[in-house]
Amino acid sequence: MTVRTFIDRPILAGVISVLIVILGLLGLAQLPIEQFPDIAPPTVRVTATYTGANAETVQKSVIVPLEESLNGVEDMIYMTSTATNTGTASITIYFKQGSDADMAVVNVQNRVASAQGLLPAEVTKSGVTVRKRQNSTLKSITLYSPNDAYDANFLTNYMKINIEPRISRIPGVGDVNIFSAEYAMRIWLDPAKMSQHGLVPADVDKVLAEQNIESPTGTLGSESTNTFQYVLKYRGRYEDAADYENLVVRALPDGNVLRLRDIATVELGAVNYAMLSETSGHPGANAMIAQTAGSNANEVIMEIDRTLDEIRAGLPAGMVLTDISSTKDFLDASIYKVIETLVIALILVVFVVYIFIHDIRATLIPTLSILVSLIGTFAFIYAVGFTLNMLTLFAIVLVIGTVVDDSVVVVEAVQAKFEEGHTDPYQATVAAMGGLSAALITTTVVFMAVFIPVCFMGGTSGTFYKQFGLTMAVAVGISLVNAMTLCPALSALLMRPSKIKGEKVSFVKRFHFAFDYSLNVVVGQYRGGVLFLFKNRWIVMMLFALSVCGLIWLVSTTKTGLVPQEDMGTISLNVQVAPGSNLDETNNVMNEIEDAIKDIPDILIYSRVTGKNARHDQSASAGSFNIRLLNWEQRDGSEHDINAVIKEIYKRTAGIASAQIRASQSPMISGYGTGSGFELYVQDKAGKSTDELLSVTREFIDSLNRRPEISRAYTTFDTKYPQYMVEVDAVKCLQMGVSPSDVLSTLAGYVGGSYSSNLNRFTKLYRVMVQAAPEDRLDTESLKGMYVRSSGGQMAPLDNFITLTRVYGSESLSRFNLFPSISVFGEQGEGYSSGEVINAIKEVAASYLPVGYGYEFGGMSREESSAGNTTVLVFSICLAFIYLILAALYESLTVPFAVIAAVPFGLVGSFLFARWWGLENNIYMQIGIIMLIGLLAKTAILLTEYASARRKEGMSLVQSAVSAAKVRFRPIVMTSATMIFGMLPLMFASGVGANGNISVGVGTVGGLLFGTLALLFIVPVFFVVFQYLHERITPKNRLKHGR
Repeated sequence: MTVRTFIDRPILAGVISVLIVILGLLGLAQLPIEQFPDIAPPTVRVTATYTGANAETVQKSVIVPLEESLNGVEDMIYMTSTATNTGTASITIYFKQGSDADMAVVNVQNRVASAQGLLPAEVTKSGVTVRKRQNSTLKSITLYSPNDAYDANFLTNYMKINIEPRISRIPGVGDVNIFSAEYAMRIWLDPAKMSQHGLVPADVDKVLAEQNIESPTGTLGSESTNTFQYVLKYRGRYEDAADYENLVVRALPDGNVLRLRDIATVELGAVNYAMLSETSGHPGANAMIAQTAGSNANEVIMEIDRTLDEIRAGLPAGMVLTDISSTKDFLDASIYKVIETLVIALILVVFVVYIFIHDIRATLIPTLSILVSLIGTFAFIYAVGFTLNMLTLFAIVLVIGTVVDDSVVVVEAVQAKFEEGHTDPYQATVAAMGGLSAALITTTVVFMAVFIPVCFMGGTSGTFYKQFGLTMAVAVGISLVNAMTLCPALSALLMRPSKIKGEKVSFVKRFHFAFDYSLNVVVGQYRGGVLFLFKNRWIVMMLFALSVCGLIWLVSTTKTGLVPQEDMGTISLNVQVAPGSNLDETNNVMNEIEDAIKDIPDILIYSRVTGKNARHDQSASAGSFNIRLLNWEQRDGSEHDINAVIKEIYKRTAGIASAQIRASQSPMISGYGTGSGFELYVQDKAGKSTDELLSVTREFIDSLNRRPEISRAYTTFDTKYPQYMVEVDAVKCLQMGVSPSDVLSTLAGYVGGSYSSNLNRFTKLYRVMVQAAPEDRLDTESLKGMYVRSSGGQMAPLDNFITLTRVYGSESLSRFNLFPSISVFGEQGEGYSSGEVINAIKEVAASYLPVGYGYEFGGMSREESSAGNTTVLVFSICLAFIYLILAALYESLTVPFAVIAAVPFGLVGSFLFARWWGLENNIYMQIGIIMLIGLLAKTAILLTEYASARRKEGMSLVQSAVSAAKVRFRPIVMTSATMIFGMLPLMFASGVGANGNISVGVGTVGGLLFGTLALLFIVPVFFVVFQYLHERITPKNRLKHGR
């Protein structure tokens, strides 16, 4: 089957194209949508609670045993852990990209099970939780009361009872973290009354264990001849506070009964009081939803939104459920922007084609080819399991100017036959395709070859290149099929030779005539320029040398990054007040901050949590704001973008000296941390003290802040939290007949509290917490009113056996890969890229970190630092494949260099434009450059292929090169013009996703402008040089055979 078959059978050609379109539409209808491919590493989080324990105790008794067991679990990259003074322990294990997240959970669970015997009984009683989740927020929601009809505790538990379970059941939801505490039955002990009756907290625990239980009681009358059988039913756990108040603590010999209400106050309260939650100044409950590794964020959010809509319909009056942030908002807006750009680019490309071809019917052929190629590509994207994301959409936008190329070449060739004298469209098409088929296949194969090797690269960059590269390659492949089937068939049907004589000349035809005349004048001048360069080849050699040297300099000096930070529409504020501040004092500072920022016009809604920072670490002296800005359309202009809002926040809060306030944006790629900027951990590998580690870290931070590349490096870690060191006098204990362990357990029961039992209520299981009332544990004097029981039954004050020493310590302790560590966060300086920040951090670390201390990057910073600058590797692989294919095509080791000669000029143009626009060499720019390399090589082949054919026909080297340059001038200019006009909407993008669009557009347009000039003037000269070398080193008998 040849091309002529499709010219003879146009319906067959049309059916093939229609089938491609149908498959593409079917694929498009089922394609999942997401912002980026699934490139974040699978993450598993292990959490446990040791009620009443401080950070050091949690680390020693919970974190260390678990970490020792988890270390080295299959496919893990690194792990971090945090122990807090609230008794919580969390370990996060990061696994290799592409590993099975479900298998990772199973492996972690097995390791945790092997360490259960080493954990305290209180920890195993509460349970150790293992969950797979991403370390980033998928969506934040808030339930609040605008009329203050409900308090925060009620709203929190309404969310936990009626909202959280439904969201947790949605596939892809990894965790629903509500920033407040659920209900608990609080038993507030009165130490004075307890001591009067000779009781200690352990006695109350025993009462609950004996009386607040579920018990199977059997059946009467079973296995008998009785008519009926009766199931015995015990009432089980108590539900109401009154029931707990009536629990019998002691039955006295005189008949009196001591009940729980006589020694304690019982109420339905919260499991802890470590956080306060509000929304826009009203009581509220805030929740953060995280996704599981491997799930599609867009689909998960859509299902969450459907569920939330159903819940809203049944909310009581006075409650509002709304979003604070959602990654889908940015995703939808950015994809809409790309599609809008796609339509504009398509219109511009068709317009440019019409300007060159002058015939509406002929223009219809490339237009149909574009549509078939683009729509057909969706079938491939679906078939190989890709998603409709920013990369695949960018590939489709970029490929518009490329897929039109093959069909334009066909139309141009048929038009040329008409100008040579052919009058029959059928014969003109057959004659044109006879000399085109081989060139079309060759150029397309070369273009596709650029993208194949980069698909085998690993890591995050490799995932980006793979989806982008294969999408472009397939689109170009489909365009080749169109050029060999549909385009010839339509050319024979639609195209006609132009007839001007005898007709009234319209304005459009006069314009076309003027355009052709001007183009012919330019071609004549261009021919003179090429001849001048032939006579002065040293100019070409010098320009080439300058381009290579300039490219090396530009690649090494252009600032680098992975993904440009976009305006995501949400801001996180991290608030840190003086160490040791209680929750009320912190809340007062949060009120000051709220009053300062609440009337910023660009803020739509905000939530605040006191007692938790923006990194989700609990601390009484920390707080956080989650701010949602107005929609992007309502924030037009740089004075309303997210950076302007952050500056306004800093300006308004500059006078609040009692707090350290840090603002950050949402991360661009989900799964790489909770905020923008860099993240690293300073490690103590020498076994020093925490104070020494903090001192080194602060010196390191000071050194970082002196670098212009870095703005606001900081850590929330501090060792100045007031604490008391508890020491038990064992001698006094034994003299009084008191066990030291009883002293500590009594102290823990009164001050730290204990999880003693459970209750069932509101269809959920809640805890029963036993603790001294808040007013009975205010300070060290309170210990005098707490008594421990001796072996003889006498009661003695705790302060007889305990010595308290005032010390300072930390509120939380962290480890990174088993070493004690302190986390450091920061933002890049204005005008600097993330790559420059990473290099600055490496330089500072090499100079200022002492021996025995190290650092590790976390989150996106770790991925970017490990990836390094892949630009040189990518370019080298692409050029190597092009060279090998061309060497096989031309059977020459030298001629391919003539094609490749245009590439350095194009790359120089890309980097120069990037520097002029102040852009960084990021993944978007690199995928544009990869396409540029293929396009330049493809276009250069058209010129060298024609020149080689003329040389074989007997022309001299210079004549064949000049002839090729003159004939191919129009197609080369047309191809470049369509591509450049197609990129203009990206180049001048604004609004949502603008930074990524501009990176692609500027790099591509700059490269095309410089590369096209090189194609027109440099390649013909290099063809002569390398063809001459080829003929000199190739045996004469082979040359004659080739001709």
